[in-house]
Amino acid sequence: MSSNIMNAPHGLNLVIQCTDGSAVIGRFDESNGFEVVMHDVDIWAAEQGTPEERDQWIRGTATYGVAVKERDHKFAASLVADWKFLGDVEKLV
Repeated sequence: MSSNIMNAPHGLNLVIQCTDGSAVIGRFDESNGFEVVMHDVDIWAAEQGTPEERDQWIRGTATYGVAVKERDHKFAASLVADWKFLGDVEKLV
């Protein structure tokens, strides 16, 4: 995992956990250091549930694929707490 989104590779599916408790899963396009641009994303809002429920949602997405809610999504790069490749997430059994 990395906290610097500028190191993320273009075009791969990432799980981005945000400082506000939310998470974004989708195809990373770019970051200019101020804004992150992703495509074909699903979003977990912090108020949707507990961190444990969010982790289960992430594992479910890694197992079954991204349930696309937005084709294009931009958010502040300062929200990124860390990121990892979706393919590195442990799948559900």
